[in-house]
Amino acid sequence: MQSNRNKKLFKFILLCTFFLFSCENKNTLHKSKPKEINPGVVITFDDTSINEWYQADKILHQYSWKATFCVSKINTLNRSEIKKLFDLQKEGHEIAGHGFHHFDAPKFVTKNGINAYIDQEINPMIALMHFYSFKVTSFAYPFGFRNSITDKALLKKFKIIRGTTYGAEDPFFQNCYFNNSKLVFAIGIDTDHPNFSIPYLLKLLDYTKRKHKILILFGHRPVINVTANYQTKMATLQLICNYVKQHNMTFYRLSDLNNLK
Repeated sequence: MQSNRNKKLFKFILLCTFFLFSCENKNTLHKSKPKEINPGVVITFDDTSINEWYQADKILHQYSWKATFCVSKINTLNRSEIKKLFDLQKEGHEIAGHGFHHFDAPKFVTKNGINAYIDQEINPMIALMHFYSFKVTSFAYPFGFRNSITDKALLKKFKIIRGTTYGAEDPFFQNCYFNNSKLVFAIGIDTDHPNFSIPYLLKLLDYTKRKHKILILFGHRPVINVTANYQTKMATLQLICNYVKQHNMTFYRLSDLNNLK
């Protein structure tokens, strides 16, 4: 009698143990499953085309778009331009850094050292942008030029840093997608950017949608009619924004990428 009772108790304990471990494993699997991000696009602009950025926002506002404006030489901007940047920030856009002097980072560091680069190109930019109440947490390299030395130094100052990438290979091999790194690379949408074309841009957007990626783009001066280099056609921006809205994708800013890691 005692032996049967012990056997039943033992079986009961085994069943309870199995149930507990089973639940724990399910919870562990559930917690470890990575969250699937909504596919989307990061649209960035470089340099000092404040007036054109402001006008582009008026045209693209209908898409509820969001962009990151990477500002260089902020000490050269007038009061009206500063106000327009602040208005863009209030609209939900991001104001990011692009250098106080717009130095070629690796070239400057090779000649003067990393400390001089930080002291002359980064710290004054951050100080003045903070003075103007711009929340700067991202940085885009001038010309896209960078190396491991500059990356290491700038990642102490910014949450996300952006370089550039080129080429027109199959989207699978492109480097212009967010990859859970604080160092990201953007591909150009200026009409004079090497290998830029609308068909290729559509291929990148389609791959972004199908594979749940985040595509990172950069331009300079948005214009209706292109008359010079470093200009992004408004029709290109409208195409991108329309694609994002039609396919229920998301407009991300550079700073948003840090929250997805």
